[in-house]
Amino acid sequence: MPARPGTAAILGLSALGLALAASFGLSGSARRRAPDFVLVNEGEPSSLDPQQGTGVVEGRVLRFLYEGLVVRDPKTLAPLPGVAERWETSADGLRWTFHLRAGAAWSDGEPLTARDVVLSWKRLLDPRTAAPYAAFLYGVRGARAFATELDSAGKPLHAFDTVGVRARDDVTLEVEFEHKVAHFLDLVAHYALAPLPEHQLAKLQREHGDRWELAWCRPENLVVNGPFVLSERRIRDRLSFTKNARYWAADEVAFRAVDVLGVEHPNTMLNLYLTGGAGWTGNFPLLLAPELFAREDFSPGPQLGTAFYRFNVTRPPLDDARVRRALALCVDRRALVERVTRAGEVAQWSFVPACALAYEPTELAHAASFAEDAARARALLADAGYGPGLKPLPPIELAFNVQSNNQSVAEVIADGWRRELGVETHLASLEWKIFLDAQRALDYAVSKSSWVADHPDPIGMLEIFRAASPNNRTGWKDAEYDALLDQAERASGPERAELLRAAEARLLDAAPIVPLYGYVTKNLVNPRLGGFFENPLDEHAPRFWYWKSDAELARDRERDAAARAARGLAQREHVAAPGDPLGLYSEADREPGSRIERPDAVRAPGER
Repeated sequence: MPARPGTAAILGLSALGLALAASFGLSGSARRRAPDFVLVNEGEPSSLDPQQGTGVVEGRVLRFLYEGLVVRDPKTLAPLPGVAERWETSADGLRWTFHLRAGAAWSDGEPLTARDVVLSWKRLLDPRTAAPYAAFLYGVRGARAFATELDSAGKPLHAFDTVGVRARDDVTLEVEFEHKVAHFLDLVAHYALAPLPEHQLAKLQREHGDRWELAWCRPENLVVNGPFVLSERRIRDRLSFTKNARYWAADEVAFRAVDVLGVEHPNTMLNLYLTGGAGWTGNFPLLLAPELFAREDFSPGPQLGTAFYRFNVTRPPLDDARVRRALALCVDRRALVERVTRAGEVAQWSFVPACALAYEPTELAHAASFAEDAARARALLADAGYGPGLKPLPPIELAFNVQSNNQSVAEVIADGWRRELGVETHLASLEWKIFLDAQRALDYAVSKSSWVADHPDPIGMLEIFRAASPNNRTGWKDAEYDALLDQAERASGPERAELLRAAEARLLDAAPIVPLYGYVTKNLVNPRLGGFFENPLDEHAPRFWYWKSDAELARDRERDAAARAARGLAQREHVAAPGDPLGLYSEADREPGSRIERPDAVRAPGER
């Protein structure tokens, strides 16, 4: 199909992209082996420890290596069997029993047992681990007390046998709750709750002492249970994965080798994708967004994620809620999404995205126009003692990570603060790990942030601002906010929604954060990639990926064209789809009656 107007502006970057691809070692002569698939991640992961990882960058990598009791359907996000082949709950919902797969094994061949799950969850809750997602288990009997009631040395006061998690035998895990947690399967599907290899961790502790966790994440020591193993790691370059032959569903995994590139700059991400150096990138330069909408490899959809700024409420003048509210109001959100981000993002005055299921978010009180909001912001600053005829507000530093398009957004917001409030803002661009370390240490004034929900429930976003949450990173604490979330955990239906709305209102009024806009997915994906679906969590599991054959690709394109015609939508431009014309399928897909032999029937994940 002929290139439409504007596409040349994108493809014109290809010459640079070829040079970049070569610099990343993507040419055949520079590689020891060619991976079946390459994806561009948005930086170097801060950790390969599933209980320390937080953020999209880490999540994409950890899904290669670890699998929990439950996984998510790649299209619907519904829970599917993972390490556990089945489960049941008691009539009152206070006891869950998971039955692990007989014969489940670690990548070194050792059996995977329910004891490994118990060890993992104990480590997750132990405050000395400082796991960002420990609160996922607080509904379990005794878990919160174990994690939060400590002696003078910082050790748990209670023995772990007071926690309602036990291995009844090698393949049976029993979990008892203090109150019903309706979304527990969504939590169990998160990588933080994946089992850990008890035997390997004990071995590394004997061999390396206090430095065992550093040794653990080296490829030669990283024993895992996911669909891939880590075969090589080059810091600031790539992670190389090969198929885990001992994974319980190894015959359903099509790709034998995958490379994940740690790239922080959107121009580089896009160029690697456009030149065939990668089959998927989740980011690109903002200014090119309008040029991508007509392409078949770009299908943005609503995402359970929010772009926002954090305030360090322990640092003057941001210790004054009036100052924080003034800065939060003085952001022209509509201009941001229409003129800067331009990928379909939604201007947002709530922290929880409007697309959250069965929940209507509470919004930061605002006027119909930005001019009115700016006037209200000036009045708030004057009330706090700042402005014309009063003392000047001191300069503010705004920090952001170098990947993504954060500088463009920061420049627009800083300009608005200067023009409307007379506030000078200094911009600080930091590499991902340095940026995260600064946030955790509260070594910042204002910091760009984002939060993509870890499970499809609004409490998964609101709970990060609990006083004790490692993901809070603002210094803000509010006992009433925590109490409202505690009550919501025990409630259901409309009552639960109202409690969550009350908590969100309290958060927005105190203003330790500035919600900016709701995310949309921004994936550019080779149309030949099968098993990849846009979903509100923007979560994609490599276990399900494969290459479509020419015949399957043509069939899918015909279906898409027919569906768009039926809805009165413009047809999308076909783009290059590099890959084997015969496709690359899993062993299960090559069995009699599989999808290859039945091209009109789509095999569900895990279906045999």
